[in-house]
Amino acid sequence: MTDITHLRPVSLPAAAEPEVLPHNIEAEQQLLGAILTNNDIYDRVSSLVQSGHFFDPVHQRIFEIAVARIQKNALASPVTLKGFMAEDPGLAELGGPAYLARLAGAAISAHAARDYAQMIYDLAVRRDLMALGRDISSRAQTIEVDNDPKDQIVAAEQALYKLGEQGHAERGFASFLKASSEAVNHAVAAYQRDGGLAGISTGLIELDRKLGGLHPSDLLILAGRPSMGKTSLATNIAFNIAKAYRRGRKPDGTEGTVGGGVVGFFSLEMSSEQLAARVLADAAEVPSDRIRKGDLDEVELRRFVEAAKTLETCPLYIDDTPAIPISQLAARARRLKRTHGLDVLMVDYLQLVRPATAKDSRVNEVSEITQGLKAIAKELNIPVIALSQLSRQVENREDKRPQLSDLRESGSIEQDADVVMFVYREEYYKEREKPGDDNLEAMAKWQEAMERVHGKAEVILGKQRHGPIGTVELSFEGQFTRFGNLPQPWRPDGAAF
Repeated sequence: MTDITHLRPVSLPAAAEPEVLPHNIEAEQQLLGAILTNNDIYDRVSSLVQSGHFFDPVHQRIFEIAVARIQKNALASPVTLKGFMAEDPGLAELGGPAYLARLAGAAISAHAARDYAQMIYDLAVRRDLMALGRDISSRAQTIEVDNDPKDQIVAAEQALYKLGEQGHAERGFASFLKASSEAVNHAVAAYQRDGGLAGISTGLIELDRKLGGLHPSDLLILAGRPSMGKTSLATNIAFNIAKAYRRGRKPDGTEGTVGGGVVGFFSLEMSSEQLAARVLADAAEVPSDRIRKGDLDEVELRRFVEAAKTLETCPLYIDDTPAIPISQLAARARRLKRTHGLDVLMVDYLQLVRPATAKDSRVNEVSEITQGLKAIAKELNIPVIALSQLSRQVENREDKRPQLSDLRESGSIEQDADVVMFVYREEYYKEREKPGDDNLEAMAKWQEAMERVHGKAEVILGKQRHGPIGTVELSFEGQFTRFGNLPQPWRPDGAAF
């Protein structure tokens, strides 16, 4: 290999030497020489290194021109680049077109190109970190009315996380061998999990059968009209996942979650105390309305307190910040995953989330929010369950079972979601159809209908990208605001499990 360290002039240290940024000119020279000698090497490093990763501005321009020609299926060599850079003042300082020839003469072997590209990338990240630190310091020193420190922290976290995620995953085509291996791993995981699930169990058996559990990177929408029990169902699922949390060794040998999961819950409508009270009412089997009124006897109060002590280590984290912007929601989710871990994220509900910037229409705002939630699911590799309101047109139909067109601003929600579920309780509507006491025949029919639907609820799967749609029947205990598994008459013991 030719030594080319002499190609660049060496500057003598000045009296007040400026800050030296991390770089390796020799690595840049040898990688460029390899590409100019063998254009196929670019394909090996294109997913890792870009022109902005080169420290020397001349090297950036050489790389850009070479890449532009390679992408047009044209030859990139010292001869072909000479015409494009003949007037380049930076190249002239280094010896003109002869510098390109010397680069090619000092080229590294093809198998080492990836290592040199990684070195150039790592040094560029270090420079970006230093620049980010300077930017944070500069912003902190600038005191302005609209320059709130909390917003600066969120912006810094976003920039740092984005920098940390660069280069982690190579996009593009994957071989069928790699894709099939991942499919086999999912199948093995499903086989080894209780209940035959590849995803995280919701604790609701029939719902798990339909969904296969909650899968990473999926956005699930849980919608319903007021009083249908959206928040209750989301709370039940969050509680079921958190209380089943177990860490251990995964089948691939790494440490991590092997049962249940760490749950983050953004409660934009209810306070954290109200949400915790619902969870404890479920766990202690104490009616939630009596908790609110303080109408508890000594035994119930003791049960409530004991449930709180039992669940104090439950990995369920609640953020009740109202009207949180989607950018801040994403930053807090990243922070939770970094500090405590995060396996499932709940958002109650998406119409209360604010867009990062004001839009000209509500449809565009909701579109930004749903796209942001889907991006969080993919970025953090977790399932995200977002609750959503339904439009009033449901109430105008005789059959009040919701459907996809009932979603408010349904276009973006339906498009971005992997699963859309609707909560429906016929009992709620039947109660409001009670006839007068003087109409005995109608009263008898009403009572018969009420017995049929009492304590039952439906979760209607209106859309599922990776499985069937249909209806799942659940039990509902209004006094505890708890959804559960219905007894299955076809099982030998008639049990729900």
